[in-house]
Amino acid sequence: MKEFWLCFVPIFVAVDAIGVFPIFLSLTTGIPPARVKRILYQSVLTASVVALSFIAAGTWLLRLLGISIADFMVAGGLLLFAISLNDLLTTEKSKRVIDATSLGAVPLGVPLITGPAVLATSILLLNEHGGILVGATVVINILIAGLVFSFASHIDRFLGKSGAKAVSKVASLLLAAIAVMIVRKGIVLYFDLFRSGAIPAG
Repeated sequence: MKEFWLCFVPIFVAVDAIGVFPIFLSLTTGIPPARVKRILYQSVLTASVVALSFIAAGTWLLRLLGISIADFMVAGGLLLFAISLNDLLTTEKSKRVIDATSLGAVPLGVPLITGPAVLATSILLLNEHGGILVGATVVINILIAGLVFSFASHIDRFLGKSGAKAVSKVASLLLAAIAVMIVRKGIVLYFDLFRSGAIPAG
């Protein structure tokens, strides 16, 4: 159970459903409820397929490029820190000009639900928790995001704009702390591999 939560929490923070749902509201304003429901299904399906595909092929791709787990932990941690810092310093997430017919897939499914933070976090967790647990927690978090979006109007009335922003900022702060931890672990792993001879001196 502890391992599940150690895998679940970083992905939950990376998805940041509460921070994304105001965009979902703004993008779906004026669209009939039945159409919104189809958009929601499309976004969850797209996000899940992209995330699981990346999890399945990510480790193979790293090996193909000669990138060690330590390298990716440092790079991925720095990327997550940059993403979280951007979210902490900006007042709201950016909006994009979108095609209404592909709204569920882009930008909702990718990159708003499954974005760089989710992909990087997933690959970083693979080494410690394995593909089955990471894949399961990713899908669970994407379903939670879909559930949040399905009740977006109610949540918006309950939290208000200030409340939603506060929750999103706390999540971004947690993600920044997780990113620093990942970089630290990557550096330690690198020196362990260097001392063991797994990484050549040259």
